[in-house]
Amino acid sequence: MAIASSPQSRQSRAGLLDGLDPEQRAAAAAPRGPVCVLAGAGTGKTRTITHRIAHLVQSGHVSPGQVLAVTFTTRAAGEMRTRLRGLGVDAAQALTFHAAARRQLRYFWPRVVGDRPWDLIDNKFRLVAQAAQRVRLSTETEVLRDLASEIEWSKASLVSPDDYPSVAARMQRDTPAPVAQVAEVYRWYEELKTNAQVLDFDDLLLQTTAVLERHDAVAAEFRDRYRCFVVDEYQDVTPLQQRLLDAWLGGRDDLTVVGDANQTIYSFGGASPKSLLEFTRRFPEATVVRLERDYRSTPQVVALANRVIGAARGRPAGSRLKLVGQRPEGPEPRFAEYEDEAAEAGAVARRVRELLDEDVPASEIAVLFRVNAQSEAYEQALTEAGIPYLVRGGERFFQRTEVRQAMAALRTASMEPTSLELVTAVRSVLARVGLTEQPPSGGAAKERWDALLALVELAEELAATVEDADLPRFVAELEQRAAAQHPPTVEGVTLASLHAAKGLEWDAVFLVGLSEGTMPILHADGDDAAIEEERRLFYVGVTRAREHLSLSWSLSRGQGRGRNRRRSRFLYGLIPEDHPAARIARSQQVSKPGSNVARCRLCGGPLVQTMEVKLGRCGKCPSTVDEGLLEKLKAWRGERSRELKVPAFVVFTDATLMAIAEQRPTDDGALVSISGIGATKLERFGAEVLDVVRSSMRS
Repeated sequence: MAIASSPQSRQSRAGLLDGLDPEQRAAAAAPRGPVCVLAGAGTGKTRTITHRIAHLVQSGHVSPGQVLAVTFTTRAAGEMRTRLRGLGVDAAQALTFHAAARRQLRYFWPRVVGDRPWDLIDNKFRLVAQAAQRVRLSTETEVLRDLASEIEWSKASLVSPDDYPSVAARMQRDTPAPVAQVAEVYRWYEELKTNAQVLDFDDLLLQTTAVLERHDAVAAEFRDRYRCFVVDEYQDVTPLQQRLLDAWLGGRDDLTVVGDANQTIYSFGGASPKSLLEFTRRFPEATVVRLERDYRSTPQVVALANRVIGAARGRPAGSRLKLVGQRPEGPEPRFAEYEDEAAEAGAVARRVRELLDEDVPASEIAVLFRVNAQSEAYEQALTEAGIPYLVRGGERFFQRTEVRQAMAALRTASMEPTSLELVTAVRSVLARVGLTEQPPSGGAAKERWDALLALVELAEELAATVEDADLPRFVAELEQRAAAQHPPTVEGVTLASLHAAKGLEWDAVFLVGLSEGTMPILHADGDDAAIEEERRLFYVGVTRAREHLSLSWSLSRGQGRGRNRRRSRFLYGLIPEDHPAARIARSQQVSKPGSNVARCRLCGGPLVQTMEVKLGRCGKCPSTVDEGLLEKLKAWRGERSRELKVPAFVVFTDATLMAIAEQRPTDDGALVSISGIGATKLERFGAEVLDVVRSSMRS
């Protein structure tokens, strides 16, 4: 039922849309019904969808309490709530999929189950270990982690234990054990969980979906409560999340989705852009809006990002967004090559110091890497340079001792009447737990001070967006943020993986360790779909930068280990031709003068496909594979994988073995010239592989 609107509310609706660009306005003001917003990085998608929610409310199409907006991280949900509050829409729900399902399941559980709610486990390792023991599989940490990930993928993909073997075989899953054994672990895990009457996070979605699908009265009550749905980051929905969304909708079409297929980076967890790309097929009458004006990054960063994603292969029509920079001109991206990781980290720390001296705040600087293990070198380099840093995914803000003490003091103070303005009251309370007028000189004391100051800044933000905000309101805001793990900004350079950086942005970004085997990651080699996901991950990293962007790589892991690494294939075509780092070693590529295009070692033609680059020859040229050598290499790999208790592909992929059997390297230099073999592989397996090659040549 529409809600009547006054002339004053109609006037405020017009003002609500004044600050939007034409495309954002079209999305925000679209008629009630299905809307698909294809939003490139930095194009203001959160601003657009929150204004759409506010517009629908102010237009009388829906009441705030009938809106359910879902996204994928607690931080994104928290930001959405903050923006909606600033637009006067406090009652709309903005949650993650799991948080929304947990609330609904807790509410409906007594009616559909009848006993006490089952506990939620936050770590499934213990039960996975018990299941693995019953199947007589290894319970080493790495094996359990892989088994747990495979169970999570299966549940997110709506694959049961019975169906797992056939689905895994069809999809060519790289499994931590034979598929039949993984299926048994999965089956035992579910049985152990049920016997203990506990749920895992995937069960929140599965059970909520089942309740809505099987209980008509419950579904009717839910659908009467929520009339309007908004889904952020729609390119990352899993089949399970889509099924829950369908259960929420119940055949209705009051749905707004926003996403960017160019930023699909969670396929390993079951995510797929399919729902986004097929939205108009499901809703032919849907309004579709493309957001391509990039307000985040300088034209220089935008141009580089467009070149990165423009090189992707097999891009569907719905992903062909080309960003158009809207900010003033900025510095050109920097490229740098270093002898080893320590030299690279030291240079990054020196450049960070320069940026700090240029008044770029430490919290506006990030060092991003492909795998968490790369963090250590940068932690050490920044520590030696006296630069504060935060490791994203480390200690959580609201779990810090000083923050817990501060919240307890604020909670007590909020029970007493005060005439002080909010920010003054907060400063007064925090002064009792260590917030001084001037910051300490450094170290742990400075970190504690920064955390307390972040609470003051949060109070300032609340005072600016909520009229008559007081101490009890501020305490409620803190508790809501703590429950959602939505911390305020704390000073310090951010160290984070590329996956963890999704949805964030900084003034200055360093993309480090951009060498083959790391970016793209080694186990993606030989799989075109996996390589393209790695390219999208690289694109996500580039688009995190507002102004300063630095890209670097090193030629060896450590000092004196030999220059066994090569820069990432994704950098070709990005580095200016006259840049010192543009040189390409002959062992890396055979190229025509002035060209950065990989060429066939047999005919000199360009290499386009991933497998062609891997083998060093084009598809038109005949294979030079030594079949006998290939069989010996596979036998050796099988023995090593069993010894190490890892899947065979972790040792070497089939594509890498094929390249070795074709090129028959006889020394370290020739071996590392093969894509997929870097310093780590050379150090661990190089001598053994060369022995296999030499023995085959002698026989």
